Amino acid sequence: MGISGELHRIGLPLLEAQLIHPTVAGIGRGDLPDEVFRRWLEQDYLFLLDYVRVFSRLAWQAPDEHLGDLVDLAHSTFHDELRLHRSLSAEFGADLAGAEKGAACTAYTAFLLDAAADYASGLAALYPCMWGYSMLGRRLAANPPDEPRYRAWVETYADPGFAALAERIAVMIDEAAPDPGRAADLFTRGMAHELAFWDV
Repeated sequence: MGISGELHRIGLPLLEAQLIHPTVAGIGRGDLPDEVFRRWLEQDYLFLLDYVRVFSRLAWQAPDEHLGDLVDLAHSTFHDELRLHRSLSAEFGADLAGAEKGAACTAYTAFLLDAAADYASGLAALYPCMWGYSMLGRRLAANPPDEPRYRAWVETYADPGFAALAERIAVMIDEAAPDPGRAADLFTRGMAHELAFWDV
């Protein structure tokens, strides 16, 4: 089993904690109060802007064969994922331009940007977001909500194309061969940030 496989093993029980979090469960049922999702949407929009910066910082360090992967990931995040947030912002009354980072967003983005100073470490640190959302999307899509706005959110992260992006990160982690202990620590810390992020 490669390093990414070990991270998956570590991550599964941490993913279960996200699935039962009231915010995630509310999205899955389609009955999450609008004001809760609005706050999450504003914070995640700010998070994703820095997530693009993390990809860009790693791209500068990447071996030639993965430069395009990281550029693609930055492009997909900036154009596709943020497009979803912009489209949902009007429906939930979110103020993306005027939003300010909360404590969870500030801590998470600082952690990622710091980890991205090293290529292999940065990949391990950012993987919880890609892998976690892909897994959440697939799990929630097994019984998707009827509410159309939340259904669109679930379908975005359940999309096979999004899973393929996460799988590209897994390949890069295995090829970069970070120290397994450090990779596990960064991945676990990233998963903890993911869980804390739902506390909006």
